[in-house]
Amino acid sequence: MPLTRDDVRDAIERGGEEQMQLLRKHHEDAYPASRPTPGDVALGEAERLNEMGLGDAAEFSLAESRVERVEDEVRLVHVFEYRPLGVRLLTEPYTNYG
Repeated sequence: MPLTRDDVRDAIERGGEEQMQLLRKHHEDAYPASRPTPGDVALGEAERLNEMGLGDAAEFSLAESRVERVEDEVRLVHVFEYRPLGVRLLTEPYTNYG
């Protein structure tokens, strides 16, 4: 089943409350300019991960997501559990939510 915005949002929250705070701050600090909301970022990431084939891959589950502020951008890294071996794998850092 493809990943949804809520799946990614939950993964960000599993990474710790500070992860969601970083996304909120990224959005709010731009005022009066507009940056994507945390929900917009979660939706974009769900779509991106689904395009990579990770949403429908039964052997992978989204364990958590990590957010980092890098100047005026946010960088996201997702942690997937590879069930057959019980190991965690990280996606490449992604930055494109200015």
